[in-house]
Amino acid sequence: MNYLQFREQWRGLGCFNIYQVRAWRADFDHTNISRWVKRGYLSRLRQDWYAFSDMVSQPDAARYVASTIYSPSYISLHAALAYYGIIPEAVTKITSITTKRTTSYSNVFGEFSYQTVKPELFFGYTQMSMPAGGSYLMALPEKAMVDLLYLYPQYDTEEALLDLRFDEDWMQEELNVERLLDFVSRCDSKSLQKRVDLLINTYRHD
Repeated sequence: MNYLQFREQWRGLGCFNIYQVRAWRADFDHTNISRWVKRGYLSRLRQDWYAFSDMVSQPDAARYVASTIYSPSYISLHAALAYYGIIPEAVTKITSITTKRTTSYSNVFGEFSYQTVKPELFFGYTQMSMPAGGSYLMALPEKAMVDLLYLYPQYDTEEALLDLRFDEDWMQEELNVERLLDFVSRCDSKSLQKRVDLLINTYRHD
């Protein structure tokens, strides 16, 4: 099999792993993968995971990679807050929530980190579609806030919360307080509830 034939078969998937290739064709010569990586046709994402190198120029490619190479996971924390325009900083590392162990990866698509939560806290995300096809999972903005305050309990003062520089217009006009409080109640944490209540009092002026 030559590269063009392989590309035709796997291009639509975007990212793929070696086990998928083996399931597709048991007699596939796996040395082809190493050769195509060396030639720049493919990029190694993590152990046993690859993507076509020209995919890096596609919109949302890094977010798609984040959700695909370590599953189940959804993008959250600062990466999600920046996506929604809630924080002003450009975020270079994509941080995701997972029920698997905490880990991180770096490849041509960017830097990716994964933070572990209990399975019962793995909720509050939506599926985002990509222009070129495919999708990835992104926290709803209120869940990104809950995840942040859950994983980083140091945000427990008004000064610390103001240092996050949440967009005040968004907090006033677009924040779904009912959804935020519902998400917090599902986490069953009194200390988290206090931090979220303080967040609301800090940024809301109803």
